[in-house]
Amino acid sequence: MELVGNIKNYEWGKLGKQSQVAKLAKANNDNFAVNEEAPYAELWMGTHCSGPSLLKSTGTELGRVYEQPLPYLLKVLSIRKALSIQVHPNKDEAKHLHRERPDIYKDPNHKPELAIALTPFTALCGFRPYEEIYQFCQELPALKKLLGGDDIIENLRNGKHSDLKKCYQALMTADSSVIAACIDDIANNYMTILEKYHLHDIFKTINADFPDDVGVLSLFFVNLIHLQPGESIYLGANEIHAYLSGDCIECMACSDNVIRAGLTPKYKDVQQLLTSLNYTGSAAETRLFKPTILDENVKIFAPPVEDFAVVNVNLPETQSSSYSLKLPQHPGILLVLSGSRILQLKRHSNLVLKSGSIIFIPPNCMNSIEFLQTDSPNDFSAYLATVNSF
Repeated sequence: MELVGNIKNYEWGKLGKQSQVAKLAKANNDNFAVNEEAPYAELWMGTHCSGPSLLKSTGTELGRVYEQPLPYLLKVLSIRKALSIQVHPNKDEAKHLHRERPDIYKDPNHKPELAIALTPFTALCGFRPYEEIYQFCQELPALKKLLGGDDIIENLRNGKHSDLKKCYQALMTADSSVIAACIDDIANNYMTILEKYHLHDIFKTINADFPDDVGVLSLFFVNLIHLQPGESIYLGANEIHAYLSGDCIECMACSDNVIRAGLTPKYKDVQQLLTSLNYTGSAAETRLFKPTILDENVKIFAPPVEDFAVVNVNLPETQSSSYSLKLPQHPGILLVLSGSRILQLKRHSNLVLKSGSIIFIPPNCMNSIEFLQTDSPNDFSAYLATVNSF
């Protein structure tokens, strides 16, 4: 029932106890030693072969006990520097890519994902409205020149996917020296323009972390979104995105397929990204994903896929009685962020929940979850991933 998650020490992760991943790992296991100079980027909870969760009592993989793979993967991310400009393939693309290049694309599954901010969180998400991209090109001459000049740029005003694809393809396939010259020109001569659009700090930060990288110029094509804790974005197949900073809960289909093309030292598959992308442009606010409010204690984030949903439970200190939660009978993984409660499930011993607790809940218990107050009342917050049948 009680699990230990799989920690990923990717270079972009927050360092030491600055990382929510490290804090939760330490809370889960008193013997876990946090290295203050090491990055702690991701905490995986699920049955994916690249990072399966283990039963805390025996060290056995969850998938060996439950005996079937979970269709979702729950994560915590702690981001110190930008993740790659990326897209996730749809199911047909994933099957093809896995068959053709299994060394790069590790499984045949799609990877829609949901990110829920735990701290102020910054991301790039989805193409901007075409008119915004056109305006940037008009105000940044070096960018317009790189893309092919007025003849190419004017077509953006037609609102056609093919015209945006032509512009973005020109950017992503430009020679590295041309990219560097464009970035330098903007940095030296047009920072006041970036200040007007509140992009100057992000531009400087990304360019410092990834000097003269083509991903820096994606700022002018992709929406910049600032999430406050509790706010979320949903990324379906083929949506361009990059997480830039902050901590979040992330849930996705059980896959690790990523097509990258910038802001990364990893393999870049530019042509596949250009082929896979959804070139629909829309305003930043349309990218926010709204949960359903079940009651004053529970929000349900149920995206338009069957693979996963996330239930956020928040119980105040003042709630002295137990709280009952009845959910569809699918397997669940519960992660406690803060506070403590006693978890009562039918036909199972009670479990004491505290910050860092990770609990696997079998399907036949999901319709009778009880959270009991402890002897020391406190505020309680947790996230529960499950299959989406809401």
